[in-house]
Amino acid sequence: MTPARKKRLTLIGLIFASFAAAVALLLYAMQNDLNHYYSLEQIAAHAAPQEQPGIRVGGMVEDKSLQREGDSLTVRFRITDYRHPPLTVHYTGMLPDLFREGQGVIARGTLHANGDFQANEILAKHDENYLPPEVKADMDKSGHQHQSQQTQP
Repeated sequence: MTPARKKRLTLIGLIFASFAAAVALLLYAMQNDLNHYYSLEQIAAHAAPQEQPGIRVGGMVEDKSLQREGDSLTVRFRITDYRHPPLTVHYTGMLPDLFREGQGVIARGTLHANGDFQANEILAKHDENYLPPEVKADMDKSGHQHQSQQTQP
């Protein structure tokens, strides 16, 4: 092999190794930013990781489950898919304007070992015809019809 060819091959190898290292570092950095969605079925089967921040859960806010702690911004409510045990969600902060009982929400936060979910973000649907895709799939599995899916007389 000629010295020029050997030099070119070494340069190509270094470029490829640098590119592979950059991709590996990028994937490693993005791993902590992923928000995995878990259904209430998976949580009931203990398939969701506990004490791992950044997971998402969704369901319908159970009627008469919203409780406020005095004058603070701390609230507690339950979400359900009407088939599995409801999940208690704790949240401190401003709730979205469209948040209310009987509506679909997605909460992002940490599932604790005691079975409660500490949310650091609550996402509510933006109009009466929208249901988050993950929550809609869970509701379809349970056979529950959301009010926007029911036919109007």
